[in-house]
Amino acid sequence: MKICVVGAGAIGGLVAAKLAAIGQEVSVVVRGPHLAAIREKGLRLHEGGTERSYRVSATDKMSELGVQDLVVIGLKAHQVAGVAADIKSLCGPSTIVVTAQNGIPWWYFYKTAGPHEGTVLESVDAGGVIAKNIDVDRVIGSIIYPAAEIASPGVIRHVEGDRISLGEVDNSDSQRLRSTAKLFREAGFKVRVSTDLRSELWVKLWGNCTFNPISALTHATLVDLIQFPPTRALAERMMREAQEIGEKLGVRFPVTLEKRIAGAEAVGKHKTSMLQDVESGRPLELDALVGSVLELGRITGVPTPNLTAVHACVALLAKTLADEKGRLRIEPAR
Repeated sequence: MKICVVGAGAIGGLVAAKLAAIGQEVSVVVRGPHLAAIREKGLRLHEGGTERSYRVSATDKMSELGVQDLVVIGLKAHQVAGVAADIKSLCGPSTIVVTAQNGIPWWYFYKTAGPHEGTVLESVDAGGVIAKNIDVDRVIGSIIYPAAEIASPGVIRHVEGDRISLGEVDNSDSQRLRSTAKLFREAGFKVRVSTDLRSELWVKLWGNCTFNPISALTHATLVDLIQFPPTRALAERMMREAQEIGEKLGVRFPVTLEKRIAGAEAVGKHKTSMLQDVESGRPLELDALVGSVLELGRITGVPTPNLTAVHACVALLAKTLADEKGRLRIEPAR
């Protein structure tokens, strides 16, 4: 099977390495030192105290790869529109595209048969660029739960977790969904086939749209911001706003707000992805994680004063970091 992982960073690299490990024909689209290292020494995966190297085809030009059987988009949400036309070149008549982004996906209002069918979310797909280039009929959505990091160029460190949820955009239980789930299980993931992926997306987003921006502003870990009463209270207010939006869109929240917070607290002194991006000077996933929720709030008529205020502060922080080409981290005073 020909598989291309577009954006083989931490999570994309983990997926690519595990698929290569079971003998699939894997190519990765990467740039810079990561590309050079993979070409020289292979894609290396460090997990369970062992490091193994896997030979994959690595390039920064999708046009070199040709039609694939499966394309996994491992990029962050704000990066997809810029390469959507190139991803189109990887697709033949039966190519499956698995989207693996955090937050509200660009296809959220497709195949819903609801009042918002076909609505383009400008926060995640401005001008509908992604939808115009990636046929939604190809798409299988996913929620990726494992934690991983790029330890050094060409080296992926699997931190913990192996759960993945996969689902069709129209919530159907299709043969191609089952086959894709089987492939990922063979690669070592625990895969749940979902017929209500949007509800599961919201449970993860419930934390991402609150804990991520608060941590980016405060430089606090999950457990610290939850155990500090003022920021815990702020997170609760933001989560209530998000829950009201989700429920107006027909989403079922299978866990309580308190249980969702307790789950995040149990993770411990973990820096959220948005805080890691602030410290590294990378662009923030603000639109997909928070901006999209605000847009859905406007669509559903739900007031979002707390989400809006926090979003404004993080947006200015992101702009300042981008303008200064800088990063921000707390270091010991000397």
